Amino acid sequence: MKLRIQHRTTYRYGEDVLFGPHRIMLRPREGHDIQIEQSVLEIAPAHRLHWIRDAYGNSIAVVNFTERASSLMIYSVLLLTHFGSNPFDFCIEQGATQYPFVYDLETSLELSALVQAVYPQDVQPVLGWLGQFWRTGQSVDTLALLQQMNGSINRTFRYQARDESGVQSPAVTLQKGSGSCRDFATLFVEGCRSLGLAARFVSGYMLGGAVSGLGASTHAWAEVYLPGGGWKGFDPTLGLLTTTEHVPVAVSRHSEHAMPVTGSFIGPRSAFLGIEVDVRVEEIKAGPSASSAWKSASLTETPPIVGR
Repeated sequence: MKLRIQHRTTYRYGEDVLFGPHRIMLRPREGHDIQIEQSVLEIAPAHRLHWIRDAYGNSIAVVNFTERASSLMIYSVLLLTHFGSNPFDFCIEQGATQYPFVYDLETSLELSALVQAVYPQDVQPVLGWLGQFWRTGQSVDTLALLQQMNGSINRTFRYQARDESGVQSPAVTLQKGSGSCRDFATLFVEGCRSLGLAARFVSGYMLGGAVSGLGASTHAWAEVYLPGGGWKGFDPTLGLLTTTEHVPVAVSRHSEHAMPVTGSFIGPRSAFLGIEVDVRVEEIKAGPSASSAWKSASLTETPPIVGR
């Protein structure tokens, strides 16, 4: 499947301000399943830019601005191919098909940070929630356990788009019974870690939107490391394993380290007027139209979908 992804972020200020360094994570994670064919990244005002890869292999554009301005605009457009695959087409090693299991020593060393809770104060509420899926002394199918957790969040929690930054702690999500995709992903990740399973937070794009009626959008989900299967994606907002409609951009132990744009400005707090985030993800059908669709992308476009 060929996709075109446009992502525009605009910050507006009431006066010229000085911008601190910014880190931009908008480039999808390439691999055997995703191939980027063309990409453009436009940023204003004037700046210097260089690319790095972090400890997780995420591609990060580091931007240092060289002039003041009353607005900051970041625009990315990509054309990529996402190769189709069956999300269930993998094999878990025999010793890990039933939970509980333990990772081998070498794998445990590699994954140790991703088994540690980010919200240690919420471990007990999370364990209480997990009690409906597994109790000490039981032996259950590993994949079935993860699917039950994944599906339960989708069925029993109410999706609520949140404009404020940050992520709800798992305890808050459990108390409210609602949250955004990033809140649900965080609860699922912390649930896996409470079971001794390595899990990480994923941010990226979703073709068709995470929730009916939302449209194409930025999205968040989780990945769990399963011996023999590697990193497998679970989307608790939808209650499904991830598919070719999910395009991962960044993975991290903590959701705060997988934000599309982070940075600061120097100036009066009152100068900040607001932020606009516009995202458009569309499938490009094979044929001559694919080339023309790419060429039609320009900075004069204003994608109509707001991602949360």
